[in-house]
Amino acid sequence: MSKKQRSMSQAKKTANFFSYLVLIILSIIWLIPIVWVVLTSFRAEPGTYSKYFFPKGYTLSNYTRLFTETKQFYFAKWFFNTFFVAICSCIISTFFVLSTSYVMSRLRFKLRKPLMNIALILGMFPGFMSMIAVYYILKGVGLTQSLLALILVYSGGAGLGFYVAKGFFDTVPKAIDEAAWIDGATKWQVFRKLTIPLSKSIIVYTVLTSFMAPWMDYIFVSVIMGDNYDKYTVALGLFKMLEREFINQWFTRYAAGSVLVSIPIAALFICMQKYYVEGATGGSVKG
Repeated sequence: MSKKQRSMSQAKKTANFFSYLVLIILSIIWLIPIVWVVLTSFRAEPGTYSKYFFPKGYTLSNYTRLFTETKQFYFAKWFFNTFFVAICSCIISTFFVLSTSYVMSRLRFKLRKPLMNIALILGMFPGFMSMIAVYYILKGVGLTQSLLALILVYSGGAGLGFYVAKGFFDTVPKAIDEAAWIDGATKWQVFRKLTIPLSKSIIVYTVLTSFMAPWMDYIFVSVIMGDNYDKYTVALGLFKMLEREFINQWFTRYAAGSVLVSIPIAALFICMQKYYVEGATGGSVKG
């Protein structure tokens, strides 16, 4: 090996070392808030402020009291409400997104491009800009302060987010569809029996994103639910624990609730990370 090659190899090793060092430092910085919330959830001392990072005492009562003390906050009910809304919204939204993206990818009709352009423009605006109009529409039909209203809101506009799934369906060879049509299959049969089995990664990606939106949303829930405590979701319920009259007593239980809320999302990502990455990057069918 020449002197120049040794020099380049050493420079490459040095660059790799600093790259890994930067990534390690960033990882530690990102993990510090998570570790702090977990430690706070086990902290025996009440209150919002402590001079030390590690608690002096540890307890599980913050978790147990979330479910047993229900005079003011109904965490178990809120958790079930959130899970129910997330599951229903996820099923409906996934069907809307996959159907719309398949139609935009495979079918050709006159208003196809204008509809895609309109969806792209509407997607540039945050959803909460329409929340007042949505609230009055729901109020007009008598659906405010109900879980059905949340399901309708979260799944109603899901079809506009078809671009990622459409990009995936564009990579599926159209020859598969044409061969099935020649054999007498309908478009619905092709979609259900051929395209869907070949699209596991984009289905998982769509399911995860559709599940996360209602699970973590605060803005729409706060507008629609008002003071109906029984129909709160965990995002709104946990935020109520931080109000001035409750924060000193409930802060550690708030941290415990935050940990519990993060578990389903973390478990889904860990189990489905491979398919999520493939769907987000627009994987293609190999054969």
